[in-house]
Amino acid sequence: MDADTEDALLPAGLYWDIDAISAELKAARVDWRAAHRRNAEHGAVGFPSRHVIEKIMTALCGALFPLRLGPSFVRMHNEDAFVAQTLNTALQRLYGQIRLELAYSLRENDAWLIEEDAARIIRHFATALPGLRRLLDGDVEAAFAGDPAARSVDEVLICYPCVIAIIHHRLAHMLHGLGAPLVARIVSEIANSKTGIDIHPGAAIGESFFVDHGTGVVIGETAVIGRNVRLYQAVTLGARSFPIDDQGVLRKGLARHPRVEDDVVIYAGATILGPVTIGRGATIGGNVWITADVPPGAVVNQARTHQQAARPGFTPA
Repeated sequence: MDADTEDALLPAGLYWDIDAISAELKAARVDWRAAHRRNAEHGAVGFPSRHVIEKIMTALCGALFPLRLGPSFVRMHNEDAFVAQTLNTALQRLYGQIRLELAYSLRENDAWLIEEDAARIIRHFATALPGLRRLLDGDVEAAFAGDPAARSVDEVLICYPCVIAIIHHRLAHMLHGLGAPLVARIVSEIANSKTGIDIHPGAAIGESFFVDHGTGVVIGETAVIGRNVRLYQAVTLGARSFPIDDQGVLRKGLARHPRVEDDVVIYAGATILGPVTIGRGATIGGNVWITADVPPGAVVNQARTHQQAARPGFTPA
């Protein structure tokens, strides 16, 4: 069916004033830009593209793990050539996205300064990739060691959503720290849409991190997670309150999320809020609500209900 045929099927008398609607949409844009002090130059150079960054992340995943996350034609005999070519293209495209962010956020008129800062970011990012690959190997091994259902590290890498989320997070965290927070946030939201695991790129996560199942996990911007930490689905490491300044505007950049020390396990549905510390080796049971520090080695469980405790013959699991 062509466009003319589709137009002919519209009900008689159906009409909209496209010029009036477009003018009103323009007025809304103008009002918004005035309220947020945006001028014409802010949109002239464009913005980082989620679509482009998603392609870049797919390429970087393939370059980091070519035989498992790369295209089907990659084999051991050609993986080095694939990695070199893919990485070179992905880094060039990422450099372009970083330049767009800097041109927008820095509001610089001097293109040379933007080029120099973008070059610095992408150079440090690129040289850190081998170390990041080794860090990710530890995450994959932690998932294999921590899940009795895992038959191999290959299965973990190919099938587990937490691996995709962690790869994206570790890449995003690097970009965030180097000075490209918008590109980093786009990377984290791409992972969130794919896996249901929401990790802010500002969160600091130590070695051998494992999120079992993972759907519904939320980790806030200022969270700090130590080594050998394991989370289960629907865990929240969030903020308890949001301080405001004298003008009623949220104060940003303050530490407001939990610090989880080494060797902690947090089971499904647990909610931990505020800048509290979960001590080393602690175990947090499912569906608990925590707003205070937990000492090292502690075990925190839900209280048994009175009905369960009083039931004849009831033996807690």
